[in-house]
Amino acid sequence: MKAMTAIAARKEKGFTLIELVMVIVILGILAAFALPRFADFGNEARLATLEGGVGAVKSAAAIAHSRWVADGSVASQAVDLDGATGITMSAEGYPTNDAAGIGTAAQLDANDFSFSGSTIVLESAVDADEDGTVACSFTYDPTTGGVTARATGEC
Repeated sequence: MKAMTAIAARKEKGFTLIELVMVIVILGILAAFALPRFADFGNEARLATLEGGVGAVKSAAAIAHSRWVADGSVASQAVDLDGATGITMSAEGYPTNDAAGIGTAAQLDANDFSFSGSTIVLESAVDADEDGTVACSFTYDPTTGGVTARATGEC
């Protein structure tokens, strides 16, 4: 009788090799379906950073223009805002398209954004396409204070 209960107790002590293999296979299948959904958040993060930069530029241009008008609309007079001083302004009263203008007004971090002519480029997506355009950038117009074009393809 003791031998029978010892054998029965030994059989109920764990999982068989087949059960363990099946669990590993099921986990592998689930991971194969879940991984592509969570693998590439870099593109979405760059797009969100770009959209944040666009919003900051639009808001900063409007606030700096309002301050320029309130200060008397003097051509080429620097504007001071809270946290940003010496913002260079265009003749139309909007921040210039450089680091001393819209870069200072919008407080764009030089590690994140750079200025290339009228284009503001997201530094984490500097890869240029075959035609030389940067995939993740936007264009700021210092005559109107608006963002006129956005390139977000393959950002």
